[in-house]
Amino acid sequence: MSSRQFRYALLVAATAAVASTACVACSPIPTKPRDADRTAAATPATAATPATTRFGGTVHLTDYTDNDGPTSTVVLSGAVGDYGQAQTVNADGSVDPEHTHQLNLTLTHGTFRLDIADLGAAFVDLLSNVGVDTTTCSATASVSAASPIVPGSGTGWYQGISGTFDLILTLDEVYQPTHCDQTSPYLAQLIVITGPGSVAFG
Repeated sequence: MSSRQFRYALLVAATAAVASTACVACSPIPTKPRDADRTAAATPATAATPATTRFGGTVHLTDYTDNDGPTSTVVLSGAVGDYGQAQTVNADGSVDPEHTHQLNLTLTHGTFRLDIADLGAAFVDLLSNVGVDTTTCSATASVSAASPIVPGSGTGWYQGISGTFDLILTLDEVYQPTHCDQTSPYLAQLIVITGPGSVAFG
């Protein structure tokens, strides 16, 4: 091999080495995933949000108040897990101070009503004959009745809700010792409505 051929061979080898080094330098640089990509990877495509998932089943209701007013506190658990305020109303939505028509539940995810006419009527009848312990100036009384959900009353998450609750209304009162009967002013009172129900969504 002549000296010219030898120099040419060295030049080819050097060029190949530089090209190999440049190839390594040109390899794609790993990039951090975008926030959107990370979110998509962490969230299953089939995940359902609570706002679109509604299951029927058994619900337990507890409603309580310490006075005779139309407004109370309500908590539901089970197939419906929610809470808020309840108010006794007439069929047209106006306030019912006599507690004899409907119970409107205003919850964090919507509203619906219960027909408490039978429960209210039974309670009114009971009050006329409630027994007072004159030794302690106190009384307790309970009534029960089925209370169906008013058709078409559901809003929000409760649109299309139907079903019936089997409710017990319990009254506990302590009266002023000067009278000791159910017509006298009370010192303390608690009215609790509680019971299970079965609900469905149409």
